[in-house]
Amino acid sequence: MKKDGRVRVCIDFRKLNKESMPSSFPLPHMDLLVDKTAGHEMLSIMDGFSGYNQIKLAEEDQEKTSFTTPWGTYCYVVMPFGLKLGQELIRAMTAIYHDMMHDCMEVYVDDILGKSKTGEGHPEALQRVLERSRKSQLRTPISLFGLSSGK
Repeated sequence: MKKDGRVRVCIDFRKLNKESMPSSFPLPHMDLLVDKTAGHEMLSIMDGFSGYNQIKLAEEDQEKTSFTTPWGTYCYVVMPFGLKLGQELIRAMTAIYHDMMHDCMEVYVDDILGKSKTGEGHPEALQRVLERSRKSQLRTPISLFGLSSGK
């Protein structure tokens, strides 16, 4: 229970994760992301904090996420946080932004780093990223805007 009285659901997916086929999609290498960001004057961070909750589960897999509460039995229709299939989020993000990665943005799990070589070009770079997010129906609020790369 949250302080404001809302219920927080916490599901232990360890058994389901043991039975799940591991994803072969690789995590991005942090060294590569750092190298690809070097030399960019302006950065902004977009938090896809609910990225997992934006990927629909296949209908036949929804029942596997079912859980019971005092109010009834429910199942997820979107990917919940905690499933080992989190790399599928990275696969989805890569599919959405593939032609922009290493140019005006980088993706790491559910976070997006908008970047530009100059401060003047930063709004245009962010507009491209946010427009793609909108077309893909992916919510990506900007949490830190216009950081200089020295920070």
